[in-house]
Amino acid sequence: MAVSKHFTGKLYQRMSDDLHLAGMGERTHEGYLRAVRQLAEYCRRSPDRITEAQLRRYFLHLKNERHFATGSMRVAYSGIKFFYTRSCRREWQTLSSMKIQNVKSLPEVLTIPQVHRIIDACTTERMAVYFWTVYSLGLRLQEGLNLQVGDIDASRGLVHIHRGKGAKDRYVPIPTTTLQWLRRYWTTHRHPAFLFPAESRDHLGAPTAKTPMSMTAVQGAMKLITRQINFGKKVSTHTLRHSYATHLLEAGVSLRIIQQYMGHSSLQTTMVYLHLTDVATADARKTIEKIFRRALP
Repeated sequence: MAVSKHFTGKLYQRMSDDLHLAGMGERTHEGYLRAVRQLAEYCRRSPDRITEAQLRRYFLHLKNERHFATGSMRVAYSGIKFFYTRSCRREWQTLSSMKIQNVKSLPEVLTIPQVHRIIDACTTERMAVYFWTVYSLGLRLQEGLNLQVGDIDASRGLVHIHRGKGAKDRYVPIPTTTLQWLRRYWTTHRHPAFLFPAESRDHLGAPTAKTPMSMTAVQGAMKLITRQINFGKKVSTHTLRHSYATHLLEAGVSLRIIQQYMGHSSLQTTMVYLHLTDVATADARKTIEKIFRRALP
């Protein structure tokens, strides 16, 4: 994360500690710190010396001049509100009265052939296996990166996802193709814990890596691939997760089962996929094997 001379030292560390104590996930942690850093940079002063009038001008700047999308505006507001209610308390009406418009937009999804085109376009086996794993298990980006060898129960055909959003555990069926491909890829590095360990510049450090592959590497690879393919829609790693749910629904898997596999707290969240497809009923396990079948390269 970029460093700001206006938001550093004990104040920065205090907010970071508060975020850890609040149980925030890694991406939320980074996003909230970034939000306060950007506020400090705009005002050119430490955030504990910013006035409510300056805060109001900043939010208007984001909305009217930078035209922040709803999601970006919500992160900025939530991060700043967290700081001024937890780390540096201020009783400001702006933070209690401000509302972010809730725009409900349908997620972009890919067809099954389009997903295969992305996998085929990968220039490294590491990235191809990663994207296929995220798609065939319906994982979030960070969940895929944090997968470990011990998470896979091959005898039961399940993967234990326990580093997910909100620290909610779940089990997801692993298709045979995915299991075979992960096993083959693992033999290229044999890391005792990580399925996708970070690589050093000489590509020799994976077996002893201390961390999994970086988000930056994944996001950069997806951006490069989708630019080359040009589906005419915005595609990210999370699009593969949306596509997983949609393809299961199209094949007849029930919403309740999809909710369970996706790790959604509310069925309402899963129901967005009803707007993208027709629903029937089917056996989930057989359907998963049918959809996520692929000849290994």
